[in-house]
Amino acid sequence: MKAFAGLLNSLILATWVIAIAIFSIQNIQDVSVKFLVFESITVPVGVLLAFCSGIGMILGWLIVLLFSRKRKSRRSY
Repeated sequence: MKAFAGLLNSLILATWVIAIAIFSIQNIQDVSVKFLVFESITVPVGVLLAFCSGIGMILGWLIVLLFSRKRKSRRSY
């Protein structure tokens, strides 16, 4: 069952990467992100999307890692 879960995770990640690649190729316009008074440099939409997706995946992995450590430490008491 663990092998199936790993395969499913890999398929989801591969699908996501392919979707980002297709979207990036079709949308090559430059954009800049504005938040409050801050404005970023202009970058293509695909680069921005890939960067944000990568950061989101890393943060999601770190959150899962932190919560799993807290659960393990509670069970040991």
